[in-house]
Amino acid sequence: MRFVTIEHESVERVGVLDGETVRLLEAGVSLLGFLGGDGSRLGEAGERAIRDPDLVLPVADAHLRAPMPQPPSVRDYMTFERHFEGVARAAGPNATPPPFWYAAPSFYFTNPNSVHGPYDDVAVPPGCTAFDLELEVAVVLGAGGRDLTPAEAERRIAGFMLMNDWSARDLQVAEFALPLGPSKGKDSAISLGPWFVTPDELAPMRRGDSYDIALTARINGEVIGSDTVSSMSFSFGQMIAYASRGADLRAGEVFASGTCGGGCLAELWGRHGPDSRDPLVPGDVVSIEAEGLGQQTSRVVAGAPGIDFEAFGAGRG
Repeated sequence: MRFVTIEHESVERVGVLDGETVRLLEAGVSLLGFLGGDGSRLGEAGERAIRDPDLVLPVADAHLRAPMPQPPSVRDYMTFERHFEGVARAAGPNATPPPFWYAAPSFYFTNPNSVHGPYDDVAVPPGCTAFDLELEVAVVLGAGGRDLTPAEAERRIAGFMLMNDWSARDLQVAEFALPLGPSKGKDSAISLGPWFVTPDELAPMRRGDSYDIALTARINGEVIGSDTVSSMSFSFGQMIAYASRGADLRAGEVFASGTCGGGCLAELWGRHGPDSRDPLVPGDVVSIEAEGLGQQTSRVVAGAPGIDFEAFGAGRG
């Protein structure tokens, strides 16, 4: 099934796509609320929406929000070797990922409060002069767990979503001087959706422990890169299992693949130089697409001017 969250008469409503219509459940329920347990609640909710909807709307009239507007957490990984190699070239033509990258699917936590819908405008972060997109695929955990095997983790995946992890590259590079991981460079916006797609919908694309899902990124209608989910060096099951080592996971947590090969400007800058393509600026239109998961289209707009760093005490001894 393909679940959606829409805004209808100023209220968020959950529904299921059925052809060219959205079949809505009763007001007051959320996709997150159907997760957990043995997974049956989500399926039952979808069947109820198809069989006995509270309201039916044309898709064209539906204001789509992020399927999960407020996930409990969002972990982002870097699982596409081609992407890592391209970004690493900024440090030199022969730069490669470090050995630990191949040993485990490492991640960082990004901001679950910065979630945008699939067609929302996205503002340039304050102080950013090198704004970028990141084409990714994310999965949502349907049940919690701890110290999971990859197979156990895989069985807990409730759904898939398209994701754009917007990035302030100049701020990100500056912050890398401190051994803390991403901070304000990865804090302003994540776009999710348009759909929350259950695993059975993607079964025809299944290839081993991955999926043959085509990915494409465009800026102002021009393709800047493409890849497939099957290029990931780690499976989603491995990613979740690694996160669960010595840690409790809960239903609704989001796990993102990291940028696919060719799915951002930073990779182009690494391969071809910083002047090979301009960063995103207000007025640019970014579209990302994943076969079976839908398409996002976001317009970049001007953001707040921000406060000078001196206001935070920069330069104090």
